[in-house]
Amino acid sequence: MAKRNALGRGLGALIETDDNDGRIRRDAVNEIPLEIIEANPFQPRTEFDEEALAELADSIRELGIIQPITVSIKDDKFQLISGERRLRAAKIAGLKKIPAYVRTADDQGLLEMALVENIQRENLDAMEIAISYQRLMDECKLTQETLSERVGKKRSTVANYLRLLNLPPEVQLGIREKKISMGHARALINLKDEETRLMVYNQTLKYDFSVRKVEEFVRELNLEEKKNQTTAEKTKPVKKTAEEYESLQKHLSDYFHTDVKFARNTKGKGKIVIPFGNDEQLERIIAALDKLDK
Repeated sequence: MAKRNALGRGLGALIETDDNDGRIRRDAVNEIPLEIIEANPFQPRTEFDEEALAELADSIRELGIIQPITVSIKDDKFQLISGERRLRAAKIAGLKKIPAYVRTADDQGLLEMALVENIQRENLDAMEIAISYQRLMDECKLTQETLSERVGKKRSTVANYLRLLNLPPEVQLGIREKKISMGHARALINLKDEETRLMVYNQTLKYDFSVRKVEEFVRELNLEEKKNQTTAEKTKPVKKTAEEYESLQKHLSDYFHTDVKFARNTKGKGKIVIPFGNDEQLERIIAALDKLDK
């Protein structure tokens, strides 16, 4: 097999490959000491179940590493791309070396590979996936369409995950802590305001609502809101047009036998001015007002 470019003496002296020549084969699986593998700064997973790690460590002691981790070579060092659970469990199991697939990547390539491979291979919670999708779009300049191709998901699925980021922080935490499912969260997204979302979320926790029950609850709330909006629109005073005001002004002027004036601002507020020229005209206006009162 043709040899690939060697690493510097520092790492090369530590690596033992199949031909024992101290060389690292790129784009291939190598046995790499755990102590020289750096953590991935772009790791999307932020929490690890200690009990699950202990179980994985027991399995590794008995069966070894079944699936190699993936690392990159950067600045004469190995940096983890994916497989942090396996790496952590291997350390717990007391292993000194771990099989690793070696790839070459710059920072952006490393970020994209790390996020995509973790999304595809690891059991991330819905919020971790949503955050990873958003990071891919923001930091790798991907559109939703390109992102869906990268992760092998429908565009609608990607969009549903990204919408979780619009939920209140309390609800996002509930998703991470598995208090509610992705189905519950998708139903809550259909509510318009944060206060109502929190109310339904707390009711769901209190009464252990199923996804179907939350969906029905949300539908009823949205129908009620739509009904209230329709009623408000029907009872809302209709603004008079300029022609209608002009007609009303003429009618009042004829009634009081004087030139009635309207003073009105853009918000509809104003006053009606009924002028008079002498005491006799004032008495006539008062008499006319008395007739209206009766």
